[in-house]
Amino acid sequence: MGLDTDINKIPQCIIDEAKATDGEEYIFRALCEFNALIIDATAPYCVAYKPNLAFYEAYGVDGLLAFEATVDYLKEEYPHHFIIADAKRGDIGNTSKMYAKTFFEQYDVDALTVAPYMGEDSVTPFLGYDGKWVILLALTSNKGSLDFQLTADTQGERLFEKVLKRSQLWGTEENMMYVVGATQGKMFEDIRKVAPNHFLLVPGVGAQGGSLEEVCKYGMTKDCGLLVNSSRGIIYASDGEDFAEVAAQKAHELQQQMAKELKK
Repeated sequence: MGLDTDINKIPQCIIDEAKATDGEEYIFRALCEFNALIIDATAPYCVAYKPNLAFYEAYGVDGLLAFEATVDYLKEEYPHHFIIADAKRGDIGNTSKMYAKTFFEQYDVDALTVAPYMGEDSVTPFLGYDGKWVILLALTSNKGSLDFQLTADTQGERLFEKVLKRSQLWGTEENMMYVVGATQGKMFEDIRKVAPNHFLLVPGVGAQGGSLEEVCKYGMTKDCGLLVNSSRGIIYASDGEDFAEVAAQKAHELQQQMAKELKK
């Protein structure tokens, strides 16, 4: 479940309640309340939550406090659910070391999305934490992925394939996953040729138009190997007072679709 919580898309009933309590300082309360109700509604149908840091950093201190409060809520109420900070960090070694400290020590999340463009020394600081996972960007779902990720060298090897191969020298199947966008469809077959056993985090099902059936057909292993993410299609399925109930319904529908794919 992606928690891309946008104050402009939260149901008005949550905004009104938060303003009635906190006045103009309502943002923290609104973000926390919305997230808690979405989490309570969808927890039976998912194994992980993925708050996107951009949607919290945009509101400054209040947003970051809401992110931290959401992580704390998950740990307290749903300790068996996996927590992914979708922050796409990655910089020179010293900076990456501090990013790793932020998310794996301060926030103590289970996993962090990381950009691989700057190479090994920008990624390895994140890999030094037992029990934590690095989720490396490999082949994304956005239109701009064509600009670089699919470009090939003189031997025909595409950049995303080079990232997959090289990064496996840094991490293992026990501490590294890859982001592969659901809109890539049959390309999952090529991903699995290079990374047959790594878990894949798959955004883009639902609002972005990715096909769950194609993702499973080409990306699933005998042990599954997929974390399929949906955000907007579930958390904003209704903007009325029934938003949590509708989110639960949409999450259940997606979970049932996945159950059918597993049976195949």
